[in-house]
Amino acid sequence: MKEDKRMKKLAIISTIILGLATTSCDSYLDINQDPNSPTEGNMNTSIMLPAAEMGIAATYGNLLRIPAGYFAQHYSHMFGTSNYVDYSQFNMSPVRSGSAYSQINRVGLKNLQTIRTLAEKNNEWGTYLAATTLRCFALQTLVDCYGSIPYTEALDISNPSPHYDEGAVVYAGLLKELDEALEKVSSSDNVATNFLYQGKNATPWIQFANALKLKIMSREVSAVPEVDSKIGALIAENNFPTADVAYAGFWKNEVGQMNPYYAEEFSTAFGSTQINVTANIAIVGTMLQKSSDGDITYQDPRLAAFFDTNSSGDYVGGVSGTNFSTSNNYKAAYWCRPAMKFDSPVYMIQVAEVEFFIAEYYARQNNAAQAQAHYNAAIQASCASAGVSGADQVIAQFPYNQANYKECIGISKWMALSGTNNFESWCELRRLKYPAFGPVPGSGIYDSGNDKLLTELYTPGTLYTPISVFDKVGSNQVIQRWPYPSVSTSSNSNTPEFNDADYKNPIFWAK
Repeated sequence: MKEDKRMKKLAIISTIILGLATTSCDSYLDINQDPNSPTEGNMNTSIMLPAAEMGIAATYGNLLRIPAGYFAQHYSHMFGTSNYVDYSQFNMSPVRSGSAYSQINRVGLKNLQTIRTLAEKNNEWGTYLAATTLRCFALQTLVDCYGSIPYTEALDISNPSPHYDEGAVVYAGLLKELDEALEKVSSSDNVATNFLYQGKNATPWIQFANALKLKIMSREVSAVPEVDSKIGALIAENNFPTADVAYAGFWKNEVGQMNPYYAEEFSTAFGSTQINVTANIAIVGTMLQKSSDGDITYQDPRLAAFFDTNSSGDYVGGVSGTNFSTSNNYKAAYWCRPAMKFDSPVYMIQVAEVEFFIAEYYARQNNAAQAQAHYNAAIQASCASAGVSGADQVIAQFPYNQANYKECIGISKWMALSGTNNFESWCELRRLKYPAFGPVPGSGIYDSGNDKLLTELYTPGTLYTPISVFDKVGSNQVIQRWPYPSVSTSSNSNTPEFNDADYKNPIFWAK
């Protein structure tokens, strides 16, 4: 599929998936009114909140998930295609980065601010919290991509060129917004029609907001050490989600009603049978380890939930940085693919992530017993979410180590998120610095001259330099941030300059 066809497909998916929103979750496919352009008399939070939710879910669950899957080396590129070879080489262009940026701003953030205004006017504090939580969630993802984004001036519609704020400023503002919304709400307050919790009261939204606060503060703690006491207080409250926060239970196997990532990469409903994404040797070689004789010594029980086997019933991952376009041996059927279905959830934050953050907090406090308990709980939650048993087996293979807590948490979180939330995994490996890079580059693992895949040279639990790595990133480096999108640089005179060195310049929380 050529790039222009892919962009047309993305536009169709985005347009249709936003049409999932109406005034009733029981009849969300009965489209009588464009939810993004309601009449003045019909404008209310129950019309607008589902539309905003789907704008964020479609972006976060697809446009952010795909590149991050390559950057985290969960994915590599399939034989004979070129759509995502640049991602597999750790490259992101200003044009590419604009799709997610535009959709989050155009559909998600604009609608959410209108919802917040209406909710505040009508004292709908449950809805106000829901809209604030989603707004802060979306803004954090933009900071985690770009480092700096429009924030303090972003809501001024009379200003076509809002100032870009540093990520640390935005993070502090997001925490303030969440605290203010939480102070206004009661658990019994109603929430406008929504997909995430199907219209329940504010209780699960309070838990979601607390989990988001935990994630934000855990990310910034190295740059803002004083938040550690606030993390401790939040953990002591222990009011976090008891189930994964995910958009699930309403996707259908029909055009415009599928999980957005499935619609983009796996569905043939748009007339394309092209296959782009395959598992990476890094994640397969860590979750499925073999002896020098080829005997399996460890197989993670989540592997089957996260990836399908190839045509021979085996798990085989490709190497970043090439599409194997000259290969006669490694056709599409040779590789295994992500195990995606039309109704796969779009995960916002999982119980396992919360437990990993709590484990990390206790590790910083040198409370090894509590850190280990929550580390183990994170792996148990990950297995439960995947619908598999065998958490004890995973814990035995990757035990907690207080002396190297960032390494064991980083690698275990990288595995846990490989089938559910690739974007957060890319963020966390940049922050924790694990998995680290192994001794053999991709050019050594795949001998292109002899068309031979040398899987035995890969070191489990490591990353590797892609073949033909993007020269602005270079060897033994992960791409650290996205260039500012063309849609911003062409219209906003305050868009910061992005230099070649910035591809390797960490976000403030990763320095």
